[in-house]
Amino acid sequence: MAAWIWLRCLFGPSLHRIHRTPDLNRPESRASRRGWTYQPRSLEKHTDSILSWASAIWSLSYYSSPLLLCYLYRKGMFIQSVSVRPVANPEYLQFITILDETRRNHNPSNKRKLACYDFDFSYWPVDFSWKEVSNPKFSKAGVSLLKPEPKHRGSADGMLNSVRTLPCHIVSYLIAHSFGRRMLYPGSVGLLQKAMRPMLQQGQARLIEEFNGQRNKLLACDGNEIDTMFVDRRGDASERGKTLVICCEGNAGFYEVGCMNTPLEGGYSVLGWNHPGFGGSTGVPFPQNEANAMDVVVQFAVHKLGFQLSDIVVYAWSIGGFTASWAAMTYPEIRALVLDASFDDLLPLALKVMPDSWRPLVKHTVRQYMNLNNADQLLTYQIPEINILGPVLLIRRTKDEIITTTGPEDIMSNRGNDLLLKLLQFRYPKVMTEEGVRAVRQWLGATSSVEEASVYSSYEVDDDWCVSVLQSYQTDRETLFPWSVGEDMALEGRRQLALFLARKYMRNFETTHCTPLPHSEFYPPWRL
Repeated sequence: MAAWIWLRCLFGPSLHRIHRTPDLNRPESRASRRGWTYQPRSLEKHTDSILSWASAIWSLSYYSSPLLLCYLYRKGMFIQSVSVRPVANPEYLQFITILDETRRNHNPSNKRKLACYDFDFSYWPVDFSWKEVSNPKFSKAGVSLLKPEPKHRGSADGMLNSVRTLPCHIVSYLIAHSFGRRMLYPGSVGLLQKAMRPMLQQGQARLIEEFNGQRNKLLACDGNEIDTMFVDRRGDASERGKTLVICCEGNAGFYEVGCMNTPLEGGYSVLGWNHPGFGGSTGVPFPQNEANAMDVVVQFAVHKLGFQLSDIVVYAWSIGGFTASWAAMTYPEIRALVLDASFDDLLPLALKVMPDSWRPLVKHTVRQYMNLNNADQLLTYQIPEINILGPVLLIRRTKDEIITTTGPEDIMSNRGNDLLLKLLQFRYPKVMTEEGVRAVRQWLGATSSVEEASVYSSYEVDDDWCVSVLQSYQTDRETLFPWSVGEDMALEGRRQLALFLARKYMRNFETTHCTPLPHSEFYPPWRL
């Protein structure tokens, strides 16, 4: 038995922090503290330090060569680190005993004890699997994604074209699986995560120790393990706690320090998760893996946490709009969708940062491997059978330097504008005629709230009249989008409706892309 414990300590996971003790045997010096950083003994500390530096040097050479990365990734040649654990450390002994017991019997009592520790998440047992609610026979290949329309060609032309474009396909694959994916999702790069580790550990400790957050590992259909954090507010007096906000982070965001804090400070129940390859999540953040991860997160919220889809608001920041719009497309019964600093399509933003001579290659690479088609997914968000027509709120950063195609000073190049226009033109095509689009563009071009209000008032928009027209149409028909409201309307009326709808679907936030959204700016979208 002693030999087994020694081996478990020798090859056990790294322990980072003890959030609270699982029993009453806390030392007096720590009685007033909710958690503390685990202090390794001398041998353990020096061993971890050596292995940490070795891993960093390996990562530097590993990421510096995209072609080498692709080869080694396929060969599975990764360094596995092992830490030396002195058996004499009673805190580590207690932890490893609890971990072994939880692996044998993953019941709520053992889970609560294990949750008192922050350690290498790869050792954390799975709390929920996609297999619990899905048929493995049909789901193992991955969830459904919208695909670009195929170009129809004759059989001979198609074969000739395939041979001619083969080099482009090969180069696109290499780009996507090397530096392309890392440019798109820098948070998946190990060196960045290593630099951010103290900040992430501090953020996670705050969620667990101050908000009683519950960390869970979810198993997606592609085999990736998804790291999640749930804060339950249903026991609070506020009605907001009964609503669950699922948060989708940006391309360098983590739930520990990301947009999860906005609804959390607003009093909502919150479920955050990390992209594949971010934090404790495994895998790489390609669109298919992203959608697979989002699917198991939603299933977990419904089947394990006990929320109805109608109790769930999906909130996304920046690139998180892809998984959020996918969730709205796939689970249209959700209560609402809030997209902050997001875009309509990745391609224009990718073309912005690459040389013009690369344009055909960039287009092929994005469409084949990184097709973040947020607008296309958003247009499918509606379910009239239960009188839900896809409540959406778009938050545009007026000084956004990331999702503009020219620069933050040119607000009309913000791709959030295109997301709004595509949504309105699909849902209300008779309102969004040439004159309606022109009026909305003028409103979008306002650079301040004062100028925005001036444009709105110049068209003499009557909010009450607009609401009555839309409500009357909905009561008489209750049909799917697109609506034909406005087809027999005078020009003035269509322009008023266009501006009214634009202001209801989009709100401006006068700041840059990466400024955290205050909780006062987060609220459910407008409903008719």
